Amino acid sequence: MNVREIPVAEKDRWNAFIAASPIGDLLQSFEWGDLKQRSGWEPIRVAVEDDGKIVAAASVLKRKLPRLNKCIFYAPRGPVWDMDRPDALQALVAAIKEIGLKHGAILFKADPPVTPDSGLAGALESAGLKNLPDLSGFGGVQPRCVMKLDISSSLDDVLAGCKPKWRYNIRLAEKKGVVVRSDLTKADLPTFYELLKETAVRDRFLVRGYSYYEDMWDTLVEPGYARLFLAEFDGEAVSGALSYVFGDKCWYTYGASSNRHRNLMPNHLMQWRMIEWAKECGCSVYDFRGVSLNKDGGEDDHLHGLNRFKEGFGAQFVEYIGEYDMPLSGFWYWAWTVGKPRASAILKAVGRRKTGAAPASADV
Repeated sequence: MNVREIPVAEKDRWNAFIAASPIGDLLQSFEWGDLKQRSGWEPIRVAVEDDGKIVAAASVLKRKLPRLNKCIFYAPRGPVWDMDRPDALQALVAAIKEIGLKHGAILFKADPPVTPDSGLAGALESAGLKNLPDLSGFGGVQPRCVMKLDISSSLDDVLAGCKPKWRYNIRLAEKKGVVVRSDLTKADLPTFYELLKETAVRDRFLVRGYSYYEDMWDTLVEPGYARLFLAEFDGEAVSGALSYVFGDKCWYTYGASSNRHRNLMPNHLMQWRMIEWAKECGCSVYDFRGVSLNKDGGEDDHLHGLNRFKEGFGAQFVEYIGEYDMPLSGFWYWAWTVGKPRASAILKAVGRRKTGAAPASADV
């Protein structure tokens, strides 16, 4: 076996391996590394080859830590490897460790999209990675639990698999005059971003700066790995979404909606149009992305509505094995994983005592 870093000249070869893998994800594509490079990460693409074929690979993102000659290594939704070649995974992780030590990395983090019953956790642990407990309630950097819809059958069969109320809402939106457009240009991006900001205020989450979505357009939409959708009523944009496509998989990633005309069910129709697009692209899986870790959560779970909406399309709950770390510096790894969170908690507590503010609720 041969291990080496893959240059841009071999981008298509890299992408072909990632896209063909059952656990291949857009976040391991060459283009995703290019996108993250625009926001301060450095992509390092490492591959293991055997007889001229890639058998394991990881697009590792390096992030420098402020005021320290240290960094972190992270392979989002990686590594990717031939499931029958645990030796290739071991060689890959060993190479990443060696590169990480040279760069002053304090840890290597990975979160491949594999399930607990896949039998692959042992391969990761044998390679030197250790599983982390989830304390976030959502799964870590990437969502631990997602909803996946099998769209390998006909669209008629996929529609029949939706709950009756969801089929009704799709037809209702069409009947009421909602139109979903995907023949969009970069000039439509500000419209989507305004909807996203409106959604963020309503649902209490943070959004990235506009320049990030411009970069996403350049690196993902232009080459055909993502598409923007806008649902309109009487010429007014009432909801929007960005979806990714890579290999035989499609991911619903960023969704936004107006506070107006929600009774017209534009999100139901928009989702259906995105599913149709995924089928046109040859996808067999439509991934609704993150949901609550509590599969059967009740009304007291603030993500209950999210789970219910995605499940209504016939999607199935899927849990991944979560995050795995390889510490590369004992002291600095402790400072990052234990010391830093403790210090942040103390500072927040002091701030609350000074201002008299109540602790933030768990759903903020």
